Amino acid sequence: MYFLGVDIGSSSIKLSVFNAEIGLEIKAITVPDFETPILSPQSGWAEQDPNLWWQYIKDGILKLKHQEGIDISKIQGIGIGYQMHGLVLVDENLEPVRSSIIWCDGRAAEIGRQWYQTIGVDACQNQILGSPGNFTASKLKWVQENQPEIFEKAAYMMLPGDFIAAKFTGVAQTSTSGLSEAALWNFKEGGLANDILNGMGLSEKLIPEVVPTFGHQAIIDSKVASELGLNTQVKVTYRAGDQPNNALSLQVLNPGEVGANAGTSAVIYSVTDQDAFDKNNRVNTFLHVNNTKEHKRNGVLLCINGSGILYQWLRKLMSVGATAPIPYDLLNDLATKAPLGSEGLRFYPFGNGVERIFDNKEVNSGIEFLNFNIHQPEHVVRAACEGIVFAMNYGFDVMKSIGASGNSVKASYANLFLSPLFREIFVNTTNTVLNLYETSGADGAARGAAYGWGYYNSLKEAFGNIKLMEELEPNRNLVNQYQDVYQHWKEQIKIQD
Repeated sequence: MYFLGVDIGSSSIKLSVFNAEIGLEIKAITVPDFETPILSPQSGWAEQDPNLWWQYIKDGILKLKHQEGIDISKIQGIGIGYQMHGLVLVDENLEPVRSSIIWCDGRAAEIGRQWYQTIGVDACQNQILGSPGNFTASKLKWVQENQPEIFEKAAYMMLPGDFIAAKFTGVAQTSTSGLSEAALWNFKEGGLANDILNGMGLSEKLIPEVVPTFGHQAIIDSKVASELGLNTQVKVTYRAGDQPNNALSLQVLNPGEVGANAGTSAVIYSVTDQDAFDKNNRVNTFLHVNNTKEHKRNGVLLCINGSGILYQWLRKLMSVGATAPIPYDLLNDLATKAPLGSEGLRFYPFGNGVERIFDNKEVNSGIEFLNFNIHQPEHVVRAACEGIVFAMNYGFDVMKSIGASGNSVKASYANLFLSPLFREIFVNTTNTVLNLYETSGADGAARGAAYGWGYYNSLKEAFGNIKLMEELEPNRNLVNQYQDVYQHWKEQIKIQD
């Protein structure tokens, strides 16, 4: 029996086929062959065409079938991980009425701040554990206020993964964890945050059927099954935002367990059994994938928008005049030639939309203390790596202050964690043990689908054989040195403690 995992990113979509009988991923692909375009009609805006996601996924499934030789008729369930906080508005035929306003779009941040005050800080914190911020509810309100003619055409609001599930099945649904990432879940009462929705003047009719994160959510549409060659009994059995899904992939499920990711954005994700929140909204709390009425599980999330995208920018800059972009391994090696602290050079990894640690304000990136007689390209690359980790560590410190942290961190052996130097900076700045695993969001979504389908009796069973690649421990001497540099970095950006 096979299960398909789909991981919808903002730059690409990954698909994984998992053979549950042997407990292994048998094929993983990425589509399309180029970076998915992000539309920016105005500065600070970021949109994508949801139908492009769907087309890429269909292309990927057909590629698995025709080019990779996978017998996709054996697929029994589909799991979907997706870029969080995006807004997809669809009509009654489940067709988008506008482009999706995606996670890094900052246009609704001011609306979120306004309604945070209008509804009431205490009311928001008691119900949704924070502010509407720049999350999906605020984006929905923006469309209502600024594009009323488009808003009137909408039958449902969805998150990106909900839209793809609807294209597979023809059924409009969202999940409990999805409502929490939209800032529309009442943590106190365990249901839709009606006071927030109604307080913002938004109709409950826009919310589709709410389903659990795991389970038999809906069966595939017969026309889709025929078009793609899938079994007509395939079910969507799991969906979650990318960061909770990444945590699932790493088996970060219980209080005190922490996951990290350094892809396009940088993330620390910690699980707690409390309704913990930061009163300054620098980190945000969402329902974790394994939350139940009997066992509360929330995920506290730090997100720094500039991580891999900063490294990508440096790669482009240093590839000017080259016949092809320089490999990332060369950047990683270059950074090792600069000393710890980068000879005083400081890099601030912002500049990719509004930043939560700055109250959802748009903050530009920057380089400080640059000396043309001292600093070389290697110093710039190392300072960028240090800056990314320092920003992550700031969020880790916030998590500790609200009781949502741990002494060890799990991460996938991918993206910036492929760099030995980045791993050194991370381990010694955060002063935590780092465990690196061979896993991915798409593989996690496929295994989640197998569990949601009922093939496995527990998540532990579904993820029992993910491979530990490496374990790194802090070096006391380096911890002290990195802490000195981190404190200086933090003083310069004057963020709130």
